[in-house]
Amino acid sequence: MRLALEAARAAAAAGETPVGAVILDPATGEVLGTAGNGPIAAHDPTAHAEIAVMRQVAAKRGNYRLTDLTLVVTLEPCAMCAGAISHARIGRVVFGAEDAKGGAVVHGPQFFAQPTCHWRPAVTGGVLAQESADLLRGFFRARRGKSA
Repeated sequence: MRLALEAARAAAAAGETPVGAVILDPATGEVLGTAGNGPIAAHDPTAHAEIAVMRQVAAKRGNYRLTDLTLVVTLEPCAMCAGAISHARIGRVVFGAEDAKGGAVVHGPQFFAQPTCHWRPAVTGGVLAQESADLLRGFFRARRGKSA
């Protein structure tokens, strides 16, 4: 999660919403990819950190199936990202802060609990949640011109 937080801070420094993601191989502990949010710079509404890191790792592996890998992300994935996670067959998702407005894992549609969901990863939430939430709150507070 610390690497994902570094990617989130880099995204914030670039003016993007501070969300970071990492994919690792739990069998070896190897970090296979890291990404931060990038929709603004990429002019791409799908350039969320989760999507970006899955694209990286899928290209590196030459396979869109990322079975048995772990995705670590600083914020609860949205519905779009949850759908992509399911299609990629990610084995485990670890996230930091919950997202009551846009999250789709424990909030909103609870994507992985739906009977139409073809693949359900193991999910662990709340890892470094306060640090992840504080980063987001500080970013948006600064954008609104309020003191942190």
